[in-house]
Parts: sequence; C-alpha cells; structure tokens
Amino acid sequence: MSDPAHVITPLEAGSLSGLFIERVRRSPNALAYRQFDIGKNAWVESTWSEVATEVGRWQQAMLKEGLKPGDRVAIMLRNCREWVVFDQACLGLGLITVPLYTDDRPENIAYIVREADVKLMVVEGRLQWKKILEVRDRLEGLRRIISVNTIEPDDKPDDPRLDSLSDWLFGLKGELQAHALEPDELATIVYTSGTTGKPKGVMLSHRNILFNAHASSRCADLNEQDLFLSFLPLSHTLERTAGYYMPMMVGAAVAYARSIQTLADDLATVRPTVLISVPRIYERVYGRINAGLKEKSLLARKLFMTTVDVGWRRFEHSQGRAGWHPKLLLWPLLEKLVASKVLARLGGRLRYAVCGGAPLPPPIARFFIGLGLPVFHGYGMTESSPVVSVNRPDDNVPASIGKPLPGVEVKIGDKDELLTRSPSVMLGYWNNEEATRATIDSEGWLHSGDKARMDETGHLYITGRIKEIIVLGNGEKVPPADMEMAIALDPLFDQVMVIGEGRPALAAIVVLNPEEWAALAKELDLDPESEADLNGRFLEKTLRTRIARQLHEFPGYAQVRKLIVTLEPWTVDDGLLTPTLKMKRARILERYKDQVEALYEGYTE
Repeated sequence: MSDPAHVITPLEAGSLSGLFIERVRRSPNALAYRQFDIGKNAWVESTWSEVATEVGRWQQAMLKEGLKPGDRVAIMLRNCREWVVFDQACLGLGLITVPLYTDDRPENIAYIVREADVKLMVVEGRLQWKKILEVRDRLEGLRRIISVNTIEPDDKPDDPRLDSLSDWLFGLKGELQAHALEPDELATIVYTSGTTGKPKGVMLSHRNILFNAHASSRCADLNEQDLFLSFLPLSHTLERTAGYYMPMMVGAAVAYARSIQTLADDLATVRPTVLISVPRIYERVYGRINAGLKEKSLLARKLFMTTVDVGWRRFEHSQGRAGWHPKLLLWPLLEKLVASKVLARLGGRLRYAVCGGAPLPPPIARFFIGLGLPVFHGYGMTESSPVVSVNRPDDNVPASIGKPLPGVEVKIGDKDELLTRSPSVMLGYWNNEEATRATIDSEGWLHSGDKARMDETGHLYITGRIKEIIVLGNGEKVPPADMEMAIALDPLFDQVMVIGEGRPALAAIVVLNPEEWAALAKELDLDPESEADLNGRFLEKTLRTRIARQLHEFPGYAQVRKLIVTLEPWTVDDGLLTPTLKMKRARILERYKDQVEALYEGYTE
C-alpha cells in the first residue's frame, strides 16, 4: 500500500526532528497548532514556520546551558504548543526527552529526575514548582529549571537554578538545528506509571515512534484538512504518538483543549474531526446524557433509545454483519431529531473518535455508535510505542481491540498472554536489564501481561490482566477489571475495586458519586452527611442490589457479597492512582486493610 503524497514516511523523516523539519519544508504556512491565550481571551493559531522559529530560539537557549547529545531533559507541561517546541528543540540537538505528568506526586518526580539524571527541566508554573520545592534537595544533578509562567516572589525561594522562560529566551534568535541522528538512537525515556513498585523508564527510539505513528496513520484516511483536539496528557504515549507525531506526519493541525473541565465547550468551539480519548471521558458523557434522560418525558426517552437502536442496526448493516431492516428507513428522521443534536455537542464534525488506554464497555460503545459517532477502540502499551491494534472504519468490531497494525505481529502465548513483535517494540528499560529480559524474550516478543484471545476474523479481545486475576478460596478465578467496569456503568459508583484473593467470596470497595449519593439518600430518607447511614446495613443492601443488577451476566461466584462504602475519592496525590488514573490495588488494599479484615471476620453467606 503506497502512502498519499501528503504523508511523510519514516524513511523520508529519518528521525522525529527530521519529521518536523520536513513538515516545515512542505507546509510552512499551513495551520499547525491552535490554543487558547488567556491574556488575549481568544484562540490563537500558529503556522509550521512560526513554530520552527520558536524551536530555533529554544535551541539557542539550550546550547547556552552546555547540554550535549545524549543528555536527558524533562518536560512537565500541560498540553500546549510549548510542549512541542521544547520536544523538537531537544530532539534536534540530540537530547533525550523525559516527559512528566503535571499532577504527579513529588516523590515520583524526584525518583524519575534522579534515575534518568535529568540536567534541565521545563515546568508550567507555580503548582509544579511547589512540587519540586518539596524534593529539591534530592535533585542535585538538575542544573536548570525553566518556568513557562512567571513565579511570584513569595513562591520563589532563593534557587539559582530557577529561571523564567521569558528571561531564558530574552534576545535570542536562532536557526533551526538538526543534529545528525540514526533512526535507532534513543529519542525519549517514558516512565510507566506502574500500579506496583517504582516506575520503569521505557526507552523508545526514533524508529520505534516513527514506525508506530506511520502504521497507525495507515488505518485511517487522515489528511491536511483534519483537526485533532488534544487533551490526554502528552506524557501519555498514546497522545504523544497518535496526537502529536501522527498529525505532523499527515499534515493535520492540532488544537489544545484548555482543560478537562472545559472539554465540552472546547469540543463545540474547536469542532475537531479527530479525538483521541480514554473510556472515562465517554463514560462521563454517557452518564450525563442518561441522567438528563431521566428528566425527560417517557415519549422523549423512547425516541432516544429508538434512535440508538436504529443507529446500531445501521452500523451493523454497514459492516456487513446484519441484513437490511425496514427500521433503517427511520434513520434520516431520527438523525435530524435526536442524533445530530447530541453530536453537535461534540462539535458535529468528528470522523474518528479513537479510544484506548483501557477497555471501553460494550454498552457505551453501542450507545455512541448508535448515535452515529464513529468510535474506534484500540490497544497499546508504552513499551510498543504504544499502538498494537485498532479497529478500522470498514472493519469495526467495537467489543474487540481491533486487528494488529500493519507490520505488527501478535500471538497468544502461555496463560493466554498477548505477545507482540514489531519495529515499534522498545529498546528496553532504562538502567534495568533484568526487567528488559523479563519483558522481551530471546525471539523479540514483547510480553504484555494481558490475557487475550483472537477470533476467527483476526480481531483481538483483552480478557484480563494475568497478575490481577483474583483466585477465591474455592479456586474459582475472577477477572476484577471486567466486574469493576460493569459496576461503574451505574453512575452512583465513581470508583470501584473488587477484592477477594484467597477469601470465601468477593467484596468491593466503592467510592460513591456525591451528587448521585445525595439524590439516593433523599429517596431512601437517609442523611447524606451521616457516617452511620453511609455504613448502615440498609444502604449496603440497596447498593448490593444495584451492583447485582450490573453483574447479572456474571456467574454466581463472581458476585459481590460485602461492601466498603466511602465518599473519599482515590487520587494521584494520595498515591492511590497512577498519573494515568489506574488503581494501585495494593495501596488501596493497604489503606482499607482493617475494614477488609473486619468485613471477612466470621463471614457466612
């Protein structure tokens, strides 16, 4: 399959900085980035040549710092044009970028900066600086800290390493530089937000990422007219590869959302054609729409559900999995009355709504696809740069994670583990040969740790996480993630963790949604502020009934028998979630260990 003329191939790019330089050469005056300027209270646009000028300035500033090829530099910014400018300035000088999450904990930041021996770091402003202040005594190897936003004197204790971006760049001009790079040279170290133990630094080369971005682009018809809306952190490899390098490769523009809180407004304003997201975003929208439906008349609710049903039939027919049905004649009317109004909230122009990072619950996929939103579920891992598989427009099985990318091999190994091999598999873990050998075998297969199956059409399905399978006292094996996903479809439950390893039955720790809990408490004549009511048997019985309703398709042994109920959410700051919002099961279990022991003490059915 040949590439369209607008696509820059890995061979033409040579390196990630080469990709940028080639895009600037081909499309100097085309729109590259759009972001909201708080000072101007407006969305501002940048062309590729304007971005290149900024990259040259940043490179001059870095050269003043005495940095040499191979040195590590860290970036701790929200998604913005400056993220790209910093990354490209570094890559062009042969530096190794280390992305950090803006909301990561100070201890994690210190560990990564020390382990990677970071020399220079760029941060957004006061909030990130305060985190560094907590651990600055451990960052003796860090020579310079650049703050994009000005830090007020009260927040700025004497530290000669700290400089503002405006002062750092003052008076500098510079031509764009490109250090001679080999494709297999190290480009970046991405620390996985491990759910257990210390994070590991994944070493990705220029070839790794270029191959993955290119292979991903061949699964969709992307072009210069496309506009991405970027809101997943660029420190997340999915967003970085598919939402930064891939648009650059195909000549598309990227708009940066202001925040998760303003995402709904930004979708309507920016009107993107491509959105890369995680299931949690779709779950939130799904929950809001369903909550709104409860306030509608019976007729309006029936009309909405008819729209979803007919839309799903239409989708299945278009995929060749269902025959024509007379109900399909209703679609033009239902689209006008219902579906188009819902999609207008998402901008009304989305051609690709890509979902990865975690399983997308089938009912939610069916819901949005039924409304006409083209949702494509995929799978990846940081160690594979990251995309392994994705559904295609003409071959979309939403319950699956799609088929492997072109040039990516997969197989099902021992214990049904998904293995993958391709040019996008990492070089290894930074300073950790033992972990590298445990993850990549002698034949080059990357071991994912995920259990999977492949159907007769070649579509892949994730069935669980090998290390997260719960083995009950009676020997029954339960995949908790599947149960948690099903329970969380009820908007009452914001966070859920199923437990029961070696126990006689399953229990769950649940964090209730405050608004839903207040409404339920009123309905049950309970006091939403009362700890006794929250932990009372009456509420537990009610919650277990609701959970059982969500788990009706699970076998008898995979039912929740006991509950720990809380209103206190699990966060990154308290160490219970990773920066990618995955649960740290061991930490959560440790926090509630006394309650768990009390729960099972003298347990009987």
